[in-house]
Amino acid sequence: MDNFIDNTGQWLKGEGAHSDIVMSSRIRLARNLAQHPFPSKAGKKELTKSLDVVHKGMEEAHLLKNFLFLKINELDNVDKQFLIERHLMSHDHASNTEGKALVVSKDESLAIMVNEEDHLRIQVMHSGFDLETAWKTADSLDDELSGKLDFAYDINWGYLTACPTNTGTAMRGSVMMHLPALVMTKQINKVMAAVSKLNFASRGFYGEGTQASGNFYQISNQVSLGHSEGDVIANINGLISQIIEQEEQARQALLVQNRPMLEDKIHRSYGILKNAYIISSQETVDLLSMLRLGVDLEVVKDIDRPSINELLITIQPAHLQKIEGKKLSASDRDMKRASLIREKLGGK
Repeated sequence: MDNFIDNTGQWLKGEGAHSDIVMSSRIRLARNLAQHPFPSKAGKKELTKSLDVVHKGMEEAHLLKNFLFLKINELDNVDKQFLIERHLMSHDHASNTEGKALVVSKDESLAIMVNEEDHLRIQVMHSGFDLETAWKTADSLDDELSGKLDFAYDINWGYLTACPTNTGTAMRGSVMMHLPALVMTKQINKVMAAVSKLNFASRGFYGEGTQASGNFYQISNQVSLGHSEGDVIANINGLISQIIEQEEQARQALLVQNRPMLEDKIHRSYGILKNAYIISSQETVDLLSMLRLGVDLEVVKDIDRPSINELLITIQPAHLQKIEGKKLSASDRDMKRASLIREKLGGK
């Protein structure tokens, strides 16, 4: 797992359609085994049994060759937090770890949580605005696993899931968006109110249960019952396209009406990042958000978007400890974080 430190996940590449505003696109499928109780109702023996069944089915899957298979109860707290920070598993998956596992591809574009809320949570992530490609990959893997595992399915209700809102296709599409201009022009609350009214969910950088930070918002469908996969993707694409247009208009308005203020804010952020010797993760994310905006608007030209995306992950607490090779106190992490940023940005 230490090899992940030296590589950047595919979804952080800063490539693809509208990658200045859309950091990543994700498709998640929930699947459960027929004749097995859902994880929340299963005992230790039942969880172990379902894990063994899933593991055997995955070993025979062509699309899962050379994947990393991790049993969560064999990981220490730093490793578990590390995987959360890389968006490969949820906070819930890191707790009550008995009978849980994580399957991850080398480029981190595909991850499967075993025995989280459902027996399988299949996740495919791509850089930029591209739900269709993510769906094709998820669909291919689902088809292959369906031939090896007996999934719980009802002719009237579709795929059966632990949460009723996921029943049906059991698919959730989500898009991670960077919306600093809408925040700066104070339009973000209006936009997010419209998102909620249309029955979409808005969450923070780390998904469910987190608040937006660094002007990053994760937007996803809330209900799949009664909708085909194509319907879900089309609905999300329509909403995201509107938000992209609004963010682009807000950015242009800032450049035309408040360029000196905007450039000052961007360069102040850059200056602090290049020269700070102690800095918290929250302050860093906020400053990197402004620097990312500066790069996208070509106000800053000596760093690229993928480097900033990578910093957003590597400055997190568990990553710093993995890089250092030991546990660090909060104050030590703040110093290590500042040192890493100065090195990356060519500061003093």
